[in-house]
Amino acid sequence: MKTLTSSAITAPAGLRTRENLLLLLLKLRTFIALILILGFFTVMVPGFLAGGSMIIMMKHIAINAFLALGITFVIITAGIDLSIGATLGLCGMIAGWMITQGIVLPMFGIAIFPSVWVVVPVVLVVGGLIGAANGLIITRYNVAPFICTLGTMYILRGAAMLLSNGETFPALDGNPRLGNTGFDLIGSGSLLAIPYSIWLMFLLALLIAYIARRLPFGRHVYAIGDNERAAELSGIKVKQVKVWVYTLSGLCAALAGIVVSSQLVASHPATGTAFEMNAIAAVVLGGTSLAGGRGTILGTLIGAFVIGILADGLVMMGVSEFWQMVIKGMVIIIAVIIDQMQNRMQHKAAIVSQKADKAAG
Repeated sequence: MKTLTSSAITAPAGLRTRENLLLLLLKLRTFIALILILGFFTVMVPGFLAGGSMIIMMKHIAINAFLALGITFVIITAGIDLSIGATLGLCGMIAGWMITQGIVLPMFGIAIFPSVWVVVPVVLVVGGLIGAANGLIITRYNVAPFICTLGTMYILRGAAMLLSNGETFPALDGNPRLGNTGFDLIGSGSLLAIPYSIWLMFLLALLIAYIARRLPFGRHVYAIGDNERAAELSGIKVKQVKVWVYTLSGLCAALAGIVVSSQLVASHPATGTAFEMNAIAAVVLGGTSLAGGRGTILGTLIGAFVIGILADGLVMMGVSEFWQMVIKGMVIIIAVIIDQMQNRMQHKAAIVSQKADKAAG
């Protein structure tokens, strides 16, 4: 019978230690990137970490975070939603239309101007219905998520243009005589000197993290992304879960649309163009696998901070918008490459662990 020498044991153990260390660094890549970016811009841009600058940056980050948090579950199920930017734009336009134009009732010859307490829920419902429609088309007719949401993106952009004939709805602060004031406070108001949008960002992150870690729905999402067929055989209602996942994505996009329109005190049909790319970049950079089955809400939130700070830092440095696009594209590609490396290393580690268990048995 063959015996193992001490060198034969320690060498593989040392190799595994190095691999485990590298895997840990890959898992922490988003946090490391955030520290490095903060350090770089702190040195390169005077006053970068000043209170006023950080508040402005976090308000920008919040918009991307709303979209990224909503799409995280979608990507965990190995799906994609390219319509979130267009959903943001259309929902903002609907809010602007209700505030400035009112709901016209021709048969009575009047127009009803709803209060902000009506406008916000209606817009959120519209966003949720858009997401639900995506989910139903994808699950019922077996349409690829990329194709379905790409088509939806064009439909929503066109609808936003038709709603105002391509024009902007201005002055969303409302009219006191009509009782529809207060919409602008969503974007400009603050609590304890922190804007409402930032509070909303952290509250949404906590809510979705709770769903992911504590509720059966969250476990079902991960199970579907890991192995959809196995999840279905285990009794999980895969189609129903997917519909709800896309509904959540639409809701978060609608929330982002409300906040953007409130901050600008205006709605424009082109608002949110290419926002979906920043959201996807934040999710992937945060460690969520495009292949599905893996990802964390905290990682997505940190990814949103990385993308937001990078974008604002480059602007403050005076970097050309064209170079900003190049740099963002490189960040996305690098994030995907690192994600693939992590997938391969985790797969290899799992195989080694299985072999070790069999040998021990």
